[in-house]
Amino acid sequence: MSRASLEKRPEEVQAMFDDVAERYDVMNEILSMGQTRRWRKIVVDALGATRGQRVLDLAAGTGASSEPYADAGIGVVACDFSHGMLRVGKRRRPDIDFVAGDATNLPFADNSFDSSTISFGLRNVGEPKKALAEMLRVTKPGGRLVVAEFSHPGWAPFRTVYTEYLMRALPPVATKLSSNPSAYVYLAESIRAWPAQNRLAAWIEEAGWESCRYRNLSGGIVAVHRATKPQAQESA
Repeated sequence: MSRASLEKRPEEVQAMFDDVAERYDVMNEILSMGQTRRWRKIVVDALGATRGQRVLDLAAGTGASSEPYADAGIGVVACDFSHGMLRVGKRRRPDIDFVAGDATNLPFADNSFDSSTISFGLRNVGEPKKALAEMLRVTKPGGRLVVAEFSHPGWAPFRTVYTEYLMRALPPVATKLSSNPSAYVYLAESIRAWPAQNRLAAWIEEAGWESCRYRNLSGGIVAVHRATKPQAQESA
């Protein structure tokens, strides 16, 4: 696996996720120290989807982030480019619609979703700005976007401690628990290389979304960005 940066090779990232699919959700729970469920609930609340609506959950992996919508009777499409992740998800939740797709060239019609969301996957897309534009295209005017992603703690001493955890503590834990420890070294590096909250907010608005706001979680380890597609937005 190549060293992480904002320049990614999609085929390498896809192969990495295929390889870790079976234990991916368990590893997330361990490495986040049990915070993933709390973060997921905040994302669901921020999106505000209701029964009868259709939600795109991009980079959904095994569908853990899609389950709350399905459980609430909301139509959700779990889209991911990793076939390994999709196979694990479909086996576990056959009631959810899993679709293989490239975030930069989504296999959906214009204005086909009431809202779109992506959790902890945007930084693994080779062209994240293009993915944001694609999500805009497939979302109906007035629809909402919610992006949850690892970010930069605002308090400098905590940021230093967090970075040390990512690069020193995470790889040894992954070595003991994962079938592909190098994948988690890549993931740690991808978090460190990812832009801070304000820059991501700027990317979202540059893609055509409006009124972008963000909320820091766990001291800024994670940021949840929320924006809206303009009512008058017409698809290109």
